[in-house]
Amino acid sequence: MQVVTANEMYEIDRFTMGEIGLSGVLLMENAGQAFVQKALNYLNQGQKIAVLIGTGNNGGDGFVIARMLKSLGFQVDAYLLVEEGEVKGDALFHFNAFRNSGYEIMPLCDLNALRLYDVILDAMLGIGIKGEIKSPYREIVAACNELNNFKIAVDIPSGVPADGSQPFNLAFKADVTITLQHPKLSAFTYPTREYYGMLEVVPIGIPPKATQAIVKLDRKCWTENEVHQTLTNRSPSSHKGTHGKGLVIGGSLPMTGAPVMTTRAVLRAGGGLTTLAIPDAIHSIVASQIVEAMFSPWKAVNGHFSGELGTDVSRFDAVAFGPGVGRENGGEKILSTLLDNVKAPLIVDADGLFYLVKLKEKLKQRSYPTIITPHTGEFARLTGHLPTEIENDRFELSRQFAIEYGVYIVLKGPYSIVTTPTGSQFVNTSGNAALAKGGTGDVLTGIILAFVMNHSNLQEAVSNAVFAHGKAADVLVEGNHSMRDVLATDVINALPSVFRTFH
Repeated sequence: MQVVTANEMYEIDRFTMGEIGLSGVLLMENAGQAFVQKALNYLNQGQKIAVLIGTGNNGGDGFVIARMLKSLGFQVDAYLLVEEGEVKGDALFHFNAFRNSGYEIMPLCDLNALRLYDVILDAMLGIGIKGEIKSPYREIVAACNELNNFKIAVDIPSGVPADGSQPFNLAFKADVTITLQHPKLSAFTYPTREYYGMLEVVPIGIPPKATQAIVKLDRKCWTENEVHQTLTNRSPSSHKGTHGKGLVIGGSLPMTGAPVMTTRAVLRAGGGLTTLAIPDAIHSIVASQIVEAMFSPWKAVNGHFSGELGTDVSRFDAVAFGPGVGRENGGEKILSTLLDNVKAPLIVDADGLFYLVKLKEKLKQRSYPTIITPHTGEFARLTGHLPTEIENDRFELSRQFAIEYGVYIVLKGPYSIVTTPTGSQFVNTSGNAALAKGGTGDVLTGIILAFVMNHSNLQEAVSNAVFAHGKAADVLVEGNHSMRDVLATDVINALPSVFRTFH
């Protein structure tokens, strides 16, 4: 499922009409029909429904939706929020079709009338809005947001910028948004995502050729379907060596738990042979917490790595560095050595990203894959941008960095984005706010390490790991946990339930 910008969607529509030959009137009819079929899951015949219709294609969709619902016997009132003379083009065709069907279109003279309806359908403004909502939409949207009735948006909530990067103060706050053909960027960025409610995506008959002709960047949702298609199975003849020799490098006297969680996650996620390298000062503490891993104590100074490697890192199939290492000078020296000497995928997380700020030019020299897993603050430090700038342009800034430095990036957060060194992007669709807690990033690093050793395609490995991590949180919240009480170790323990759903 391709994610698009507003301009890409406009061009897809133009290509469909101009090159393929499907008329705008037909696409509008398809859109309204598809919307209604999905909306029926949220409606019942006893409800009173108001359809709020503006100009442009979104309003044209509204005429089709109102006509279809009325023909199905629903109690629908259609309100045109502008003068009739402002309705033009394909929308005018469907305006006339609505009237010719014997239905009445009304002006909205009193905002208090909206209180009489059980459901409000937003077909006011589409993806083309620039800047803040203007009158009369401003007053109508504000009034709708104060009501407790059920709200469904057509394609995108009115007032929400499609690309998610423009500032805005007011938008229609939907309970459900039924998006047409392709989700827009703002469905996966905050704060815009909060206005969508439940996101549903429906096809409207645009042939794949149109999207392929226009959209030159892979920017797709990674869903349960993709995981089913790409998650690897174990061969009956496999043994522990078949599933990789992984090395986790982490820990310090103040943070003994982080490498424990990472290593447990590697083991639980299917890593074959896992070694944990830790400062020797914490060896006994950490070893008492894990019985399935091997240990490599490295020289410590004041409870932190001294900077000297204690094992040959080139013999491992994948290496993860960062969980709990702290910010002493020894960590920087170790990461520099790893970047030069690890001849396998190298995952850098947590405090490893702190050191990477000074070492990122080395990334360009590596001939083996590097995977980094920053949250917004860590990525801001890496790029020199403000956190607010990162949040406003997550897709483009992560794509630029991945291409420039030749790395795989997991930009963590709600709807984490996995970006490859070629700039292809995959939006994770699992997870919830239960993951907003210390230690969950350490767990993700372990799952990634295990999956990297068990997938031939690195993007699929990383995307599947991110999905499994989020799905574990979903399983916990759907079970006996709330978003408040989930611990990072709970996420590890939920992985068996996740994996059972895929096999």
